[in-house]
Amino acid sequence: MNENLQRAGEPVQRGRPFSIEVADRIKRLPPYLFARINKLKYEKRRRGDDVIDLGMGNPSDPPEDFIIEKLAEAARDPRNHGYSDSLGLLNLRREVASRYFKHYGVRLDPEREIVVCLGSKEGFSHLCLALLGPGDTAVIPSPSYPPHLFAVSLAGGNHIALDVANTEAFLSNIAYTCQHLYPRPKLLVVNFPHNPSTAVVEPEFYVEVVKLAKRYGFMVVSDLAYADVTFDGYKTPSFLAAPGAMDVGVEMTTMSKGYNMAGWRVGFCAGNAEIVRALATIKTYYDYGMFQAIQIAAIMALRHGDAAVEAQAKVYEARRDVLCDGLERIGWPVARPKATMFVWAKIPEPWAAMGSFDFAMKLLEEADVVASPGAAFGPSGEGYVRLALVENENRLRQAVRQIGRCLGGGRTAQAVREEMTAAAKQ
Repeated sequence: MNENLQRAGEPVQRGRPFSIEVADRIKRLPPYLFARINKLKYEKRRRGDDVIDLGMGNPSDPPEDFIIEKLAEAARDPRNHGYSDSLGLLNLRREVASRYFKHYGVRLDPEREIVVCLGSKEGFSHLCLALLGPGDTAVIPSPSYPPHLFAVSLAGGNHIALDVANTEAFLSNIAYTCQHLYPRPKLLVVNFPHNPSTAVVEPEFYVEVVKLAKRYGFMVVSDLAYADVTFDGYKTPSFLAAPGAMDVGVEMTTMSKGYNMAGWRVGFCAGNAEIVRALATIKTYYDYGMFQAIQIAAIMALRHGDAAVEAQAKVYEARRDVLCDGLERIGWPVARPKATMFVWAKIPEPWAAMGSFDFAMKLLEEADVVASPGAAFGPSGEGYVRLALVENENRLRQAVRQIGRCLGGGRTAQAVREEMTAAAKQ
């Protein structure tokens, strides 16, 4: 037997250290700020702790049975197992066009103005590769959904993050940036309903965006991921419905949220034909399209799933009320969102001074509840945590009870503040 061959069970013998030099685009990425929280979450679960994870917006409800049944039926058809068109099935693009007209009054050419993506995150990331390069600048919302920042960086571009807390100020700051930056921004990213802050806009907002885009010569990408998750009668407007929007930009949509198809990775880019064509060109080099059985099931979901989408929004609305009412009862008043599957909660006194990462770690260590620290979404997110409405109502009530015990068990904020001050002096 060759003495150099490794025997089963023996430790792997590595050669001498070799210098691995990764690409500069990897070095441009910021550190992954959830690492500490995820590490502790996994450790606690290995110990058997019942951790309630409200950190990631990962839908926990399944798609409707008829969608799953159609997937299974299509998967049994041998014709669906070859490579697919990277643009997506034409019939699926037709359903997207039909939905846009039904919901927003927007007419789209399914052959030229729509492309199917492997989720809106993949679509947005490849779109940045198609539109941006070194020296180009994109304006993104702040607080920032991390892929909006990462995709720009991976494309070699720079970003400027503008606060969306006040949408009028956001528009004004876009104009100011275009007037004072040279070269001017090439791309504006808008994301309403907004993740993480849950901010929403009315149709007039997009009218002003189009005017600014034409005045200053930038393109627009609207990330409409949470269009289907709205509450209290609020209806999400589409950027593409604004006059002239098709001249300057596109919109990304997804079936992850309203249809509970997050793991299926079904998204769409629709709008300006040149921008859509640029994305389609990039995609032909990177993928062979989506598994056709998933696309066929997605057609059925779009065609027959409106009632289920509305019902799912009601589920999230009820969860929102349970969480917000519960937090208010324990002395943590939070703003009640009109949309998205999140609550953007300002850290209550006296814990705000801890910073959002330490506060999130406190909730995990002492309450077994995972929250996303606001600082993970950029400097303007500091002072907040994001809580996802992904658990059922009973689990949310349990989370509130555990948070209540963690934050003082009914003691007043002043009493807790005095205890913290005394402890700091010891």
